[in-house]
Amino acid sequence: MLAILVLLFVVIPIVEIYVAVLVGHAIGALNTIGLLLLLSIVGVWLTKQQGVSVISRIRRQLDAGRMPTNELIDGGLVVAGGLLLIVPGFVTDALGLLLLFPPTRLLARGTLKRRFQGRVTYLGGPTGNSRLDGPDDVIDV
Repeated sequence: MLAILVLLFVVIPIVEIYVAVLVGHAIGALNTIGLLLLLSIVGVWLTKQQGVSVISRIRRQLDAGRMPTNELIDGGLVVAGGLLLIVPGFVTDALGLLLLFPPTRLLARGTLKRRFQGRVTYLGGPTGNSRLDGPDDVIDV
């Protein structure tokens, strides 16, 4: 946990500053700031477009009576990509854009599914395995 906090609050900001300084030397300070603003604006627009697409896919899956597992994971990845694009910096913007494009999001989704395979438990359904099944599963207050 400490390693994750050090990565978030020490390593990533140092890398972002280093990359911003390199880009600033190459194209100038004002152009660097303008490029960061442009990336954020385009990122917000792209996040909105991909979010609407994911929501429509979730609705189609629910209307068909299926659990929208992949679509929910995609929704989380779109939110994460949007947040990364809001954070100023070229490295986080690149990672955010990768999460917003469907082909690379598919790779990230597969990685997440493999990582958490077997860690999620479903309590319920027609199998009767759940301790919540039966007449006592509703509690009136």
